[in-house]
Amino acid sequence: MRLIETDAFPFEFISGLAERESWRKEVHRPIYHVHKWWAKRLGSVFRGILLGCTLDPESDLTAEFYKFHGLSGLTVFDPFMGSGTTVGEAHKLGFTALGRDINPIAVESVRTAFGPLNRGALNDAFATLSGGVGERIRGLYCSRDSLGRRCDVLYFFWVMRVPCLKCGKPVDLFPSWIIGSNAYPDRKPTVQILCPACGDIFPGVHGQDSATCRSCGLQFDPEQGIAGGSKAACPRCHQTFAVLKAVAASPFRPEFRLYGKLVLTCDGIKEYLPAREWDHEAYRDCTARLRDETQHGAILLPTLDLKDGYNTRQALGYKFRVWRDFFNDRQLLALAWLQAGICRIEDAPARDALCTLFSGVLEFNNLFASYKGEGTGAVRHMFSHHILKPERTPLEANVWGTPKSSGSFSNLFRSRLLRAIEYRHAPTEVNGGSRGNGCQCAPPFSGQLEGEWPSRGPFVDRGIYLSCGDSADTRLPSASVDLVVTDPPFFDNVHYSELADFFYAWWQLTPGGDCHRSTTRSSAEVQDTDPASFAIKLEGVLRECGRILKDDGLLVFTYHHSRDEGWRAVAEAVLGAGFVVVNSQPVKAEMSVATPKAQAKEPIQLDIVVVCRKRKAPEAHGPSLQEATEAATRKIARLHAHGLRLSQNDQRVVLFGQLLTTIRSAEQLDCFTTADRAFEGVAAPVLSLPEPQLGFDFR
Repeated sequence: MRLIETDAFPFEFISGLAERESWRKEVHRPIYHVHKWWAKRLGSVFRGILLGCTLDPESDLTAEFYKFHGLSGLTVFDPFMGSGTTVGEAHKLGFTALGRDINPIAVESVRTAFGPLNRGALNDAFATLSGGVGERIRGLYCSRDSLGRRCDVLYFFWVMRVPCLKCGKPVDLFPSWIIGSNAYPDRKPTVQILCPACGDIFPGVHGQDSATCRSCGLQFDPEQGIAGGSKAACPRCHQTFAVLKAVAASPFRPEFRLYGKLVLTCDGIKEYLPAREWDHEAYRDCTARLRDETQHGAILLPTLDLKDGYNTRQALGYKFRVWRDFFNDRQLLALAWLQAGICRIEDAPARDALCTLFSGVLEFNNLFASYKGEGTGAVRHMFSHHILKPERTPLEANVWGTPKSSGSFSNLFRSRLLRAIEYRHAPTEVNGGSRGNGCQCAPPFSGQLEGEWPSRGPFVDRGIYLSCGDSADTRLPSASVDLVVTDPPFFDNVHYSELADFFYAWWQLTPGGDCHRSTTRSSAEVQDTDPASFAIKLEGVLRECGRILKDDGLLVFTYHHSRDEGWRAVAEAVLGAGFVVVNSQPVKAEMSVATPKAQAKEPIQLDIVVVCRKRKAPEAHGPSLQEATEAATRKIARLHAHGLRLSQNDQRVVLFGQLLTTIRSAEQLDCFTTADRAFEGVAAPVLSLPEPQLGFDFR
């Protein structure tokens, strides 16, 4: 028996580390943030899981966590690799690590993160780009300040516009006239206000309900814009209309109007200014150059169409038909120049790494990005809501960037690639209380990837093997891995491939890109809005994991879901694949202020670590429902005592995780529905839910 199988596993300690890491994941574990991927798990949690899978029940994980470990001779497989958290944490501990994902964007990102990254070669390649294509791109982001002096543009401000259904005049979809503010308004209450009459931009104060334009004297409420929710009001004929009906009346996606800019003067001062005629003329010049260079084959642009899906439907509803529609003409020109310049780099590892970085830049430089304001990273990337939500007031950032802008190629080169290299040389762990911050507890990353996916052993000691494909058919030798540790998709949450196609449309233009596919979607992807289909696909992967797992090996995965059907689907997959859940451990998962969680009434901030073994003999019974409820109650009390504030849904997932340990037959699957009803109070509680541990919010 291993520590993680017992109630002695210190999930409170792991949760405390996870809480700290979740606030700055990209700083504490930059190796997993070289490129965008969704639902990234926390490295400290997976280090704890891997150690818990190898330590004896009597071991002190809080002490072992900060030690160097050389767990050579042991092999870990992750069938849903994603951003590579399991692979990276296993490599740090000395395991041989095998990672597989069905999406090529995920695999290429991990190849970059763990492959040969040479700081000198990357700096040389970056310097070459800066002196060449970088100068050309910087020229696209020049303007004049309030004194008429030449200056750099940090950001251009745009607004979506649609025709009024009554008078046909274009209507700017401003939700309010406040176009900029600080992330900390209590400390810095200054806001930037756009005059709806003359277009001037002037300062105001956070919370004011009346403003007077300094240029034309108009008095207005800066909080009351033209568009709110699904409706907009025409300022000319005063007709209120549905925005989507106005979009449907046109054959193309909505137009966007350039109305403002934030510039950096030669004195180093930031100025908010209206867009002037020279700004519009510069943009028209970009449109002409883009058309000319595209027609003559000087640059390549994405050609892939959007395909209908759960996460693309909103964009399609606004007539975004092809992936290049997500960019304005200046962005397309700058990005095409940049990608072409990167593809000309001769050093292959440096070129591949910068291609991955370029792909990451895309999420900050498109018409779905918006302005967060000052006081934090100014660009809100397009995936902050986990859906392709059209932005009515998009922000156009300087693609190459300046020292005072964000979301640019030059900024991300430093904050992503160079930071990842530093971490690879000296991997550190999150503050462990008295142990201090930034403690190095692992040797450097090797920077070596094994060239071939193994069909037979033995595996290279501490080797890293990566592959792209269906994890229901790994082609790995039977009984060849010691642990399977993973984080499977949530069946009705983020459809990764639908979103990854945004990156794929550009990636296939690179030398190593796959130009034969029109999407990264696959019928084998374990992602489905139907729980029964999800359970079948997940069972196929878990069954394959059972084949390649040694008889005494562990299958461990993290999971959470707010509804009983999500847990039933997982239970069906585990049972059908021949596993039994021996325990479940609740751990802190994500920062609770992340956009999808902050908008939820009862956000889930816990993951359940589900610990499984192969089912060796038929068992008529596991723990009883009462025993599972009591175990869940004790675990919630432990988290409560540790200071973690739990929502009702947090408590629900702890209970559901413990109910997994009771399942030995299909007839027992209804326990999730029964528990769910008891939790909601719509049926007489059949489980004894002691107060206040279950059914109450500890806040």
